[in-house]
Amino acid sequence: MDGISELRQNPATREWVIISTDRAKRPEEFGEGSTVITNESQLTCPFCPGREQNTPSEIVAYRPEGSSPNAPNWWIRVIPNMYPAVSPKGELDRKKVDKIFIKMDGVGEHEVIIETPDHFNIIPKMTVKQVEEIFLVYRERYLELAKNPRNESVIIFKNYGKNAGTSIIHSHSQIISTPIMPLHLRQKIEEAMRFFDDHGDCVYCNIIKEEAALKERVVFETENFIVLEPFAARTPFETWILPKKHESSFGSTGIESCKELAKAMQIILKKLHKSLNNPDYNYVIFSSPCHESELEYFHWHLKIYPRLAQMAGFELGSGIYINSVPPENATKYLKQTVVD
Repeated sequence: MDGISELRQNPATREWVIISTDRAKRPEEFGEGSTVITNESQLTCPFCPGREQNTPSEIVAYRPEGSSPNAPNWWIRVIPNMYPAVSPKGELDRKKVDKIFIKMDGVGEHEVIIETPDHFNIIPKMTVKQVEEIFLVYRERYLELAKNPRNESVIIFKNYGKNAGTSIIHSHSQIISTPIMPLHLRQKIEEAMRFFDDHGDCVYCNIIKEEAALKERVVFETENFIVLEPFAARTPFETWILPKKHESSFGSTGIESCKELAKAMQIILKKLHKSLNNPDYNYVIFSSPCHESELEYFHWHLKIYPRLAQMAGFELGSGIYINSVPPENATKYLKQTVVD
């Protein structure tokens, strides 16, 4: 880039970002990760074994056959969130408030996946089998929630570390279903539809084909998935995982593909953990609406957002992110990071 910043556009969303070389940083310049799991945090952790009665009753648990529910001896546990953003109770009717304002009951489900009984374990350090089962639980819960006619969207996400919004340090992720399609996801789908109308095929399939050919931003590939740093990455080390085969719904992913996704996810999280000093991060699975599982123009995908930079006035005012690490550089760093 020769010292000149670039404006780049994401073809899937038409969003612009600034890739700034003057602010370019190496991974070690981001400092130490902020997440430290202390012995003190274990003392009152509601997710640790032996404290099952301190949480809502489990929805699903992976435990030995014949063992009692809501008791120790589990290795993955799904529970309703103790402080849910939405609730299964309520009506779907929309009500007008004054002339232009609309409200409705906060209907939906909010679940927590407790990923391990070990308070100090994290995904980069888990066994492959444990990570596979986390993703199989994602698939199981997604399929179950998507069956509910009241649910329009199901969002699977993980917050790791204080800067990513986590309040309990014990490794967990969350699922929220809603009766409305969030505007953020609706816009992604509408832009994909626009691309399909203009070009006759899926924008994400095009991105995969182009990136696989160029190889500049592909960190690695598996048989069925590609892991890349996107051309118009909004933040340093933003990472995408996409299925190579066109699928619009995460629920269409088979069991073996889901295991393969888990392995790819663990590899890239190990690379980020090692090269960026255990950064805080979020990841999100983006899928088509529950009742539109076979869209020709949308492609489900997973995005990882390491929390290495903060939004400031320009981002808030313009909606344009400034990324201080060109994705090509991020790819080189991650490729050079050797993990077990």
